[in-house]
Amino acid sequence: MDDITGLAALARRYWGKRDTKLILPTNSSLSVTLDQDHLRSTTTSRCDPSFEKDRLWLNGKEEEIKPGGRLAVCIEELRRLRKEVEKKADEPKISDLHLHICSYNNFPTAAGLASSASGFAALVSSVAALYKLPATPSQLSLISRQGSGSACRSLFGGFVAWEMGEKSDGTDSFAVEVAPQDHWPEMHALICVVSDDKKGTSSTSGMQRTVETSALLQHRIKHVVPQRMADIKKAILAKDFDTFAKITMQDSNQFHAVALDTDPPIFYMNDVSRSIIALIVELNRASVAAGGKIKAAYTYDAGPNAVIYAPEGNLKEIINLVVTYFPQADAFKDPFKMFAAGQEEPGKLPLPAGFNEAVAKKFDVGSVKGLIHTRVGDGPRVLGDSEALLDASGMPKTLA
Repeated sequence: MDDITGLAALARRYWGKRDTKLILPTNSSLSVTLDQDHLRSTTTSRCDPSFEKDRLWLNGKEEEIKPGGRLAVCIEELRRLRKEVEKKADEPKISDLHLHICSYNNFPTAAGLASSASGFAALVSSVAALYKLPATPSQLSLISRQGSGSACRSLFGGFVAWEMGEKSDGTDSFAVEVAPQDHWPEMHALICVVSDDKKGTSSTSGMQRTVETSALLQHRIKHVVPQRMADIKKAILAKDFDTFAKITMQDSNQFHAVALDTDPPIFYMNDVSRSIIALIVELNRASVAAGGKIKAAYTYDAGPNAVIYAPEGNLKEIINLVVTYFPQADAFKDPFKMFAAGQEEPGKLPLPAGFNEAVAKKFDVGSVKGLIHTRVGDGPRVLGDSEALLDASGMPKTLA
């Protein structure tokens, strides 16, 4: 038996665990699930009597499933739920069969673009579908959370909150939907891939160091995040982009201030990252000075790559601005047809009126390795057999 599941990447932020084994956060958090037509983790799960052990392949490379490790914990919890199904219904006894799981991300892994969140959520969703588990996304989020904390939010589309919970066993620390994908379809995002290299400090080790050494984190947990969570939920439900943008940028800034407040300090952004911030700040300043509204919001996770949120109507101007300062080696892929073919080219159109061009220097080609224009997306999709990553024998097609 097998299942093929696709799931989008997402923009996210939580930082700090009160329990490292169960992955229980020090604060609640919110994320936006992005369109998997543009960013995707695809996972195929299969079980068969001929399989000798559980095996996992990620992006073409076999990964060890360590006993007691995060992946093993997720698999065993899914098996436990399948055994309950088999006890209550006349279902095939497949819970004792070994699994072969193959997963592929079409975006950089371990570069601060939520690849582990997307991957673990796709894996849990895939095995749950294979096992025909009668579980809600929130219930499955309790499992995916133990693989990667942010993965719990990827079980939903749209705008998703991870409620931190209070119980020591983690049973009240799960994801809930704030608003579905179709609530605010005008919300788009431009991902600026500054680096696709593996991070120098992993999120796991960075979080723990911050919890142990940062006084600013404790202030953030107690006095800042609870109010911001309440305010941004209201902004999303009201489709109030001004408030959404302000909170998003403020929280991104504070997260990186907390990283800097860690001992020794952690630096996830670089000069290119900071220059992108300068461009968005100046774009917003010029717009407000002319009597308009905030046009865009930047946010950075644990890495140098920027996610710029904006209403769809602002993306053409934003893309042109970014390409002007960060020329691209390859032509911009324009999935939403923002630029008139043969008549307009990103980076060669006039900058916004009143924009101060001196806020940042113009970088060399390749300083931003790529741009991905996407939007708010849906949750897990069950895909067709043609997209399966495992062949009939249960081995990865790319390795067979």
